[in-house]
Amino acid sequence: MAGTNRELADFLRRARGQVDPSRAGLPPDGRVRRVPGLRREEVALLAGVSADYYARLEQGRRITPSAAVVEAIGRALGLDAAGRTHLEDLIGLPAASAPRRASSVQRVRPGLYQLLDSLDGEPALVLGRRTDVLAANRMAGALFADFDRLPLRERNYAHWMFLDERARSLFVDWPDQARAAVESLRFEIGRDPYDRATVALVAELRDRSREFDQWWEQHRVHQRTHGSKRLRHPLVGELTVEYESLSPPGDPDTTLFVYTTEPGSPSRRALELLASWTGPGVPVGPAGDQRSTED
Repeated sequence: MAGTNRELADFLRRARGQVDPSRAGLPPDGRVRRVPGLRREEVALLAGVSADYYARLEQGRRITPSAAVVEAIGRALGLDAAGRTHLEDLIGLPAASAPRRASSVQRVRPGLYQLLDSLDGEPALVLGRRTDVLAANRMAGALFADFDRLPLRERNYAHWMFLDERARSLFVDWPDQARAAVESLRFEIGRDPYDRATVALVAELRDRSREFDQWWEQHRVHQRTHGSKRLRHPLVGELTVEYESLSPPGDPDTTLFVYTTEPGSPSRRALELLASWTGPGVPVGPAGDQRSTED
């Protein structure tokens, strides 16, 4: 159907299928459920809208519900904060979806480079739109990969996660980390579904990675703010790093990720050992990548 919001239709349908009816607060009706999740009319009941209105919304019809209705639907579907924001983005609520800048090139301001240098003992990355790696300090290159040596089009966290075998062997919990990358990219494309570079990246990953294609179809969203990563580094063995993300004021499309370890822990000692083996001027990625920096 012309003018159909297919991304919205797919997201609502899949979110509805993931709700446990027994926990939704609905009275039993004795009907046999042929598919998992809630029925359309049950979502409408929980959200306080008509079944016909919700059905048209889930069909991707070009209608714009009020912020209160969107909030009610989000509650009915049990969406978390990232899910609610994604729903608002897909529907196109004016307050939720601020327009992006027209420029397709992101640049890291000098102050952020200075901040990365000052964090030399801790790995730190600056990610931009569609998880592009805009900058990384020495320790991030030693712990993860020397992104500066990759061809320009491959300097992307999701691309590296799925299409570089060294990333797959680096993470002990690779499926969890890879799924989070997919869900972050899903969240990103909801904010700007017509960005050509993002659409091209998703198309490439779906074509080249069976796991990415499978997880993309599930239409789950996630906004990474903090968490942990378990690594099996070829130089220093297993370690766990915790990360926190920060968005610089005035630059919502850029995120700084800083990775730390617990003081006095084996992971901390491993990171200090890695720092001593890969001192300033000797950037070494997990697999000793020595490829040309030419794109």
